[in-house]
Amino acid sequence: MKLNFSGLRALVTGAGKGIGRDTVKALHASGAKVVAVTRTNSDLVSLAKEVSQMVARDMINRGVPGSIVNVSSMVAHVTFPNLITYSSTKGAMTMLTKAMAMELGPHKIRVNSVNPTVVLTDMGKKVSADPEFARKLKERHPLRKFAEVEDVVNSILFLLSDRSASTSGGGILVDAGYLAS
Repeated sequence: MKLNFSGLRALVTGAGKGIGRDTVKALHASGAKVVAVTRTNSDLVSLAKEVSQMVARDMINRGVPGSIVNVSSMVAHVTFPNLITYSSTKGAMTMLTKAMAMELGPHKIRVNSVNPTVVLTDMGKKVSADPEFARKLKERHPLRKFAEVEDVVNSILFLLSDRSASTSGGGILVDAGYLAS
């Protein structure tokens, strides 16, 4: 599926590495004018809540429709050992996505999220560095693999595109089937 974002503007937070970095590249290659922002993880969570609000206000003021995609995690929907804070913030991101979709929908602004499993970014490679741990975790995934950055970026591009014009308030699981297990 070839998506065309020519003439459109995009703001990508967390653009310094991983999923954000590759999303910037993909949007740029598809013709979008991209503004890229990067911060530490804690700053990024608060920035995502604020950057979304600023962007939405600007879109409303200009009367333009659009789409916002939050990057969350599958652990927003399932518990996982030793991830209390991370899971809680991702659960909050899920509710933020739904609340924003409800509030911004009348302005023709759609809001969704992507919820990946372990993604093979630098951070994901650290999580899966222990071969025994990685093997056991992959066994819980019906596809027996982790996600590639490209898998997540493709879902983000789909949600940003007009191909998902009636999708708002939801999320795409990019979890290799983990939540089905």
